[in-house]
Amino acid sequence: MSMHDHDDHGPDQAQITDYEGAAGGWGSMKGMAAILPKEKLDPIDFATQLGRQNKAGGFACVSCAWPKPAHPHPAEFCENGAKATAWEATGHRTSPEWLETHSVTALRDLSDYELEQHGRLTHPVRYDPVSDTYRTTSWATAFAEIGAELRRIKAVDPRRAVFYSSGRASLETSYMYQLMARMYGCNNLPDSSNMCHETTGVALKKTLGESVGTTRLDDFEHADAILFFGQNVGSNAPRMLHPLRAAVKRGCKIVTFNPLKERGLERFTDPQNPIEMATGGSTPISTQYHQVKTGGDIAVLMGMCKWLIEADDAAGGQAGGSTFIDHAFLAEHTEGYEALADRARATTWDAIEVASGLPRVDIIAAARVYAAADAVMAVYGMGLTQHVHGTENVDMLVNLLLLRGNFGKPGAGICPVRGHSNVQGQRTVGIGHKPEHAPLDILADQYDFSPPREEGLDTTKACEAIIAGEVDAFIQLGGNFVRAIPDTYRMEAAWPALALTVHVATKLNRSHLLPGKIGYVLPCIGRTERDDQATGPQTVSIEDSMSCIHASIGTRKPPQGDLMSEPAIVGALARQILDPNPKVDWDAWVGDYGLVRDAIEATFPDKFRDYNARMHVPGGFDKGNAVRSRKWLTTSGKAQIALPTGLDATGFADTPETLRLMTLRSNDQFNTTVYGYDDRFRGISGSRLVVLMNPEDIERLGLAADQLVGLETVYHDGHDRAVRGLRIVPYEVPMGCIGAYYPECNPLIPLAHHDIESQTLAAKSVPVRVVA
Repeated sequence: MSMHDHDDHGPDQAQITDYEGAAGGWGSMKGMAAILPKEKLDPIDFATQLGRQNKAGGFACVSCAWPKPAHPHPAEFCENGAKATAWEATGHRTSPEWLETHSVTALRDLSDYELEQHGRLTHPVRYDPVSDTYRTTSWATAFAEIGAELRRIKAVDPRRAVFYSSGRASLETSYMYQLMARMYGCNNLPDSSNMCHETTGVALKKTLGESVGTTRLDDFEHADAILFFGQNVGSNAPRMLHPLRAAVKRGCKIVTFNPLKERGLERFTDPQNPIEMATGGSTPISTQYHQVKTGGDIAVLMGMCKWLIEADDAAGGQAGGSTFIDHAFLAEHTEGYEALADRARATTWDAIEVASGLPRVDIIAAARVYAAADAVMAVYGMGLTQHVHGTENVDMLVNLLLLRGNFGKPGAGICPVRGHSNVQGQRTVGIGHKPEHAPLDILADQYDFSPPREEGLDTTKACEAIIAGEVDAFIQLGGNFVRAIPDTYRMEAAWPALALTVHVATKLNRSHLLPGKIGYVLPCIGRTERDDQATGPQTVSIEDSMSCIHASIGTRKPPQGDLMSEPAIVGALARQILDPNPKVDWDAWVGDYGLVRDAIEATFPDKFRDYNARMHVPGGFDKGNAVRSRKWLTTSGKAQIALPTGLDATGFADTPETLRLMTLRSNDQFNTTVYGYDDRFRGISGSRLVVLMNPEDIERLGLAADQLVGLETVYHDGHDRAVRGLRIVPYEVPMGCIGAYYPECNPLIPLAHHDIESQTLAAKSVPVRVVA
């Protein structure tokens, strides 16, 4: 792709249709078939790799964190997983010659899709401010200059350096990375979980004593009912559709609360089922589907609790033999029930209906399904976590499950659907800004150093510190940080003032186009690729969203050029910025990743027992979760029932002109990576510059379908925020709510607009107004 090949995908190019197909099926097959020519892939090689994806002896998908089952399907990949593999395996290359002939300023005019679609990076490059281009350099030169600059910063204050990681890096790389940062002298280890499920970690740790979900894949085989909140399975975790389909087939009831009708939660055609493919048949997924207002989930959950508690009261409670509430479980395992019961009784149905946007009868219908089920799972995504009161959303979901003892038994528990493929595992091995995110005393003894004990910078605080001029260096292990964070325009303006920026990446992205005074992009091999080190081919490992650890083995030949593995890059960097330590042999670790796993096991013996031996077990090995045994690692030793501060999670008051913006991913993207311009399930193609609006809101505000408008943030902090040139698309969305794509609408989200307890950006309820 040359600069004159720039494609126009503005709002005028948007094509709006009604997509009638189910999730999966021939639509999915066609989506995958389009990958081959676009990515210049060898069909045989690509088919071979897909056959190894998410299987024992193969590699873990580089996109979502859904588990690798012990007994996989013949094709254990989804449409988006195939796109992610193709994205990494692409035949396109971003050569040094191309970079040297295209200025960084000019590259900023390209879209996210165009930048990454240009292909794999092949050589380490350094930003040259004179020519405004990236120029090829050697690894030795890069590490020497990066090391010298970080040592200079460390001499002043090591806390002026930030070490960010996306969720893609392996457990081995992540362990090395966090150890390097802490030996450097700071806990500034923000990660991608700060932007999505930090809320989950804070809420579940507080209420249950464990910071991650409690379910396993086999729980889907035993659940009598599944509650879904704020998660788009068809686009974000499509392989989950297989256990959902099987659950429905055996009679499980699925009740969904989500502002938008998402096709994966409506019906699914199994591409591996010959009858459904031949007949065009599909399996309905949701028994009930309720379009709650974005930010209205606390009200829904309070309503369900209210109905259960009042039904229990009417049945005489425990003394009367009521089965609506599990009083024995509550007495033995929880604290705080009476306060919740009093709050629920005092909360009026009128208030619940207003806050949720749903009629009482719908909430009661959902509560009846819950009450009739012996074992219930609750599945949720960022539709709960990304609000000002997102932690309270998760708290209330935990409360609902606790009322009927839905923890510690087959088919029950809480299931947050994590995004990136090892984001949960990174936290397990110590990536995190809080001292409690790593066993500092063990690390101190294991490596004979004094780890920093003060809290470091998370994503929000790192951004605030960059704007304030309090950060000098930003090291980015994967990801597209500047594009993923809120307040895009303010952050892009502040970024070039950094003394040092270092990006470890496979492809060019927008974050690389904002170099600091010294700026490097270091190319790494991908997870699907063979990683040869001193002792031979290496294996890495990842943790899925259900706490199972899996080996991942790459076999493809890496792109021709001068690439290094992520562990090798971290090891080389550590040798440059740290004084020699006889207890840390970085060279040996890089030569044999098994030694890194031995070190991880020594740091976390309870979670990683026999790590090297067990990681190849089909289905992975379980790191353990006390909640599954009804053990609560809280201060009191019991699960905590936490009360919300109100019924609305948005953190702002509605006005006639204020709408609740929820940012969305399309069917053709993963996080900030955009694979194309086809959001098939929503019937939108050709452009991402659209805004989905309720037809009544369009009429009420004096607007019209297809009109080009802008969105302005209603936030009184002295900063103007706007995104313009969006095409109005009438859509079935709750009144007062609108949807638009992430990351295009990130400029509308103020840095200060985040979950109160976890600092997670509140991207699912942003106060905006439409301007013509």
